[in-house]
Amino acid sequence: MYMIIVGAGSVGSGVITLAAADKNEVVVIESDADRAKEVSREYDVVVLDADATVSETLREAGADRADALIVTTSDDAVNLMVVSMAAELGIPAVVSVVNEKDHAPFFRRLGATVMQNPEEVVAALLYNTACRPRVRDFVVLPEDCELFRLELKAKSPLVNRTVSQCIKEERIPATLRIVGFSREGKRALAEGETKLKEGDLVTFYSIEKVSAALVAKLIG
Repeated sequence: MYMIIVGAGSVGSGVITLAAADKNEVVVIESDADRAKEVSREYDVVVLDADATVSETLREAGADRADALIVTTSDDAVNLMVVSMAAELGIPAVVSVVNEKDHAPFFRRLGATVMQNPEEVVAALLYNTACRPRVRDFVVLPEDCELFRLELKAKSPLVNRTVSQCIKEERIPATLRIVGFSREGKRALAEGETKLKEGDLVTFYSIEKVSAALVAKLIG
């Protein structure tokens, strides 16, 4: 994949690391000359020390053949301008950080996929992990939805029940669904007739915030 990444700060650096490790063809645009030099030394990517809000910069970065553009700066005005130009240039996939949630609709109208306030997302992840130490993995999704994994113990009300039974017998609330599980190192999607066992690492999706009491009950 040919990918343009705008900004090489804390968020941008993480994206560059992932993109480069995945063997993508990456061009980074960074307006800070010193930071641009650091990125050039650290990663095997093309780095442009330039202003991404100038359309010529995006063209120089290869917008005409880019598969995706990711905008990561801490300035929403800059991000929105870059997204607007990317839309005009016809870049197929445009993703942007949005630091103020009230600005998100403007980005979406231009066809961008939005990542709202990454610092807030990280803070929520750390907080919820501390509050729910028995949860293996936890992700907060938009509109208070949650995705998390639990290892079932012998006393879990889900053990030795199929997914369909768990729903029919109301062993899980109507706002919660079992979407997958891992057993003896093998992963699979959960189907209606999937029978859950002690030791299963089960992935749940919830359309509302899940209480610590419910987590403890599900684990057993």
